[in-house]
Amino acid sequence: MLVRVCGDIDTAEEAVQDAFVEALERWPTTGVPPSPAGWIVTTARNRAVDRYRRESVRDERHAEAERRLARDEVPDELEDGPMRDDQLRLIFTCCHPALATSAQVALTLRLLGGLTTAEIARAFLVPEATMAQRLVRAKGKIRDARIPYRVPEPKERPERLRAVMAVIYLVFNEGYTASSGDRLVRDDLCREAIRLGRLLVELVPDEPEAAGLLALMLLIDARRATRTTRDGALVLLADQDRSAWDHALIDEGQTLVRRCLQLNRPGPYQIQAAINAVHSSAARAEDTDWRQIVALYDLHQSIAPSPIVQLNRAVAVAEVEGPAAALALVDALGLDAQHRWHAVRADLLRRLDRRAEAIAAYDAAIALSANATERAFLEKMRALGSDPLGGAQGL
Repeated sequence: MLVRVCGDIDTAEEAVQDAFVEALERWPTTGVPPSPAGWIVTTARNRAVDRYRRESVRDERHAEAERRLARDEVPDELEDGPMRDDQLRLIFTCCHPALATSAQVALTLRLLGGLTTAEIARAFLVPEATMAQRLVRAKGKIRDARIPYRVPEPKERPERLRAVMAVIYLVFNEGYTASSGDRLVRDDLCREAIRLGRLLVELVPDEPEAAGLLALMLLIDARRATRTTRDGALVLLADQDRSAWDHALIDEGQTLVRRCLQLNRPGPYQIQAAINAVHSSAARAEDTDWRQIVALYDLHQSIAPSPIVQLNRAVAVAEVEGPAAALALVDALGLDAQHRWHAVRADLLRRLDRRAEAIAAYDAAIALSANATERAFLEKMRALGSDPLGGAQGL
């Protein structure tokens, strides 16, 4: 509410931080108020008013924001409209076409996705300092260009849809495989991304990529409970108890995939969903149709080429043509800044009985991994030299 009314992200963030500090000081003695969220909003609003009053110079926009804040007034066009979920609405407004797509995604992840600057930097494969600068520039452009925080009209949504889907997917990815920390999975982020995905499908029911994104998240999330042991150790896809997968989510995801196929407008999310549908259709790991998966990765690469797609395709190629053919593909990518690239190489080298090279690759993957669960798994693989790593779908 503060960002939309003030039109200034930094002011809103600072006001909310002030409100949380005051809550930490007061609530232990006065008790938690009946409406904690309302207390935070009211206190933050008052702090924003105080901040504007302390400024010696205020432009017309700031003065109007102060008047609205003081009156507890929020513009009608922001409170009404077709989007019933405020967070999804704000994701759309942050994904303004005046910003570069990467800036839209990064800023929305920082403000609304619950991700730190470091986590976003890992998602974009850039240093944390670089990402911090991008976020500052994006906020500055919104402020200086006076980009309005409002609900986009239906005709404006298509140009923002790609960034919105990217935000939701990156939130899910961070939840499903945390980029850092002691836990492999952050359940809260998985649930929130799927909730937003469902709302997006309701908003744009005729957009197959939105349905494909939801299907992809559902099919992957169906395996969440089986990805770790009771003590938190990582379990590969081939070793998971498939009877314990959430088959209701699988059925829903596969239904969405079939609907996408009927529309015949393939896109990256739909293709990734189809790949995971193949995995979920196999009663046993050895029943997986790897040739179909390779073909789907070929289609993905023709529509939206990327080194990550090629890396995942190489993992599937290893199951069809053998580890030597896959290793040649992996080595040609040269993704030496990514721990997953080193991990896949290590597994392929181990399968080729090139032990010294495999150990060196495991060492590189361990050094680059920031997640304790993945790092422990890689260390186990290095020590034991057993069990294939499996790549993207294997993890």
